[in-house]
Amino acid sequence: MSHAFRTLLRKVGSGTHTGKDLTRDEAADATRMMLLQDATPAQIGAFMIAHRIKRPTAAEVAGMLDAYDDLGPKLPAIASDPAVFVFGAPYDGRDRTLPLSIVTALILAAAGYPVLQHGGGIMPTKEGTPLVDFWQGLGVNWTTLSLFQVHHVLQATGLGLVYLPTHFPLAQALVPYREQIGKRPPFATVELVWCPYGGQAHVVIGFVHPPTESRLQEAIALRGQVYPFTTVKGLEGSCDLPRERTAIIGLGNPPAAELERLHLHAHDYGFASKNVPLESTAGAIAAMQAVLQGQPGELRQSILWNAGFYLWRCGAAKTLAAAIATAAELIDGGQARRKLTDLHTLTTAACLVPQ
Repeated sequence: MSHAFRTLLRKVGSGTHTGKDLTRDEAADATRMMLLQDATPAQIGAFMIAHRIKRPTAAEVAGMLDAYDDLGPKLPAIASDPAVFVFGAPYDGRDRTLPLSIVTALILAAAGYPVLQHGGGIMPTKEGTPLVDFWQGLGVNWTTLSLFQVHHVLQATGLGLVYLPTHFPLAQALVPYREQIGKRPPFATVELVWCPYGGQAHVVIGFVHPPTESRLQEAIALRGQVYPFTTVKGLEGSCDLPRERTAIIGLGNPPAAELERLHLHAHDYGFASKNVPLESTAGAIAAMQAVLQGQPGELRQSILWNAGFYLWRCGAAKTLAAAIATAAELIDGGQARRKLTDLHTLTTAACLVPQ
């Protein structure tokens, strides 16, 4: 048993009247002890559920991110003038709506704006379909690549994915606790804003509840981040813009302290409709392939709406309407499809660079 960890556990687990928040340094220490398994399983489980009930503060999230940066993977910077988009979405996947971020990533990369995603396999408690499964269905297997190889692919194609079981096994070892406690632990919040990239990044943070957005914004400020970031109240907590409701977005532009609030209405641009449902993984993959072939349909409309926003956000076009038109050109001109072909070629065993 770790007596040092027990002291921190008593602070967060003592109840409404006597419990106390951890300092940033204490939260970092507690996270390191959990990642390194210095704390016992009983202590780790107790901390996770107590911290979820209490809810982490911004300072605690900042400390947890400090520990992730200390012990987790960090891709070296690539030679890229635009900042790399790092998309933070719930690791426990999708089960209601078809994900837009994969084809969006291909479009952004085709326009010269690199994208890095991160996540794991099927994960409690939701156990939805993770991003790696959709990528694998499109012929790209991120799960067997070393971090060095992911960096090479990111440099060559503008696309990459950090896979938790392979690249951050210390964090992967904590995944079973999610099923055992039956709730998302505070790490699920940290994963939304974690940036496993060592160069200039533009972190995009998906969220569901407004307090999460505020907490993460404050944590970013505490850590002294100077790069722009974006928050999106997206589909299933992801970075995907909805079509059947107003897209609530925060534009973070440090050193400005306040988020610039943006409300985008899909009907103003001719995109109002229901979000495309996820009926099966195979069906979703076929629909993505159809979009990349230039075929019309509701998924194409959703992707144009989503990719257009991110092209506008990174400055590829002066207006959202122009950015949407650019996204359509990158699909219809075959650039996005060719980006997937290049990615498949580079990630096959015969073409991988040595580790």
